[in-house]
Amino acid sequence: MRSAIVDDVIDVESLLAEVERDSNGATVLFIGTVRDQNNGRPVTGIEYACYGPMATRELSSICTEASERFATLDIVVEHRIGHLFVGDASVVIAVAHARRASAYEASRYIIEQIKRRLPIWKREEYTDGTREWVDPTAVAVVGPAS
Repeated sequence: MRSAIVDDVIDVESLLAEVERDSNGATVLFIGTVRDQNNGRPVTGIEYACYGPMATRELSSICTEASERFATLDIVVEHRIGHLFVGDASVVIAVAHARRASAYEASRYIIEQIKRRLPIWKREEYTDGTREWVDPTAVAVVGPAS
């Protein structure tokens, strides 16, 4: 089990390799990326900032909770800080388990706890040149399904 706050591009393949075991029948990979809009506003990038020691400690706690709750040590999570462009990975979660349901549930638990508890702040940059700090726990406004 490993978690880290990083300031470089996340190497997804290396995270997957860290959770590989012959005893695991399922591996779930979650990649959160910077999208090109939020709440109807076109986005060009995001700046993520944090107080490193606090964020590192909380991310580790989240992973430990998931490990205990879903009975797997095969969890690796990295959250990137700094300036990211549209399409860049901001958070990657790799979870492996003997059973698929537990792998999915652990991954979901981790991302939901990250959104709720991880003290990382984001400032979106818009195509009109403005920037705005965004509450990472707020639910985005979603239009009707098509």
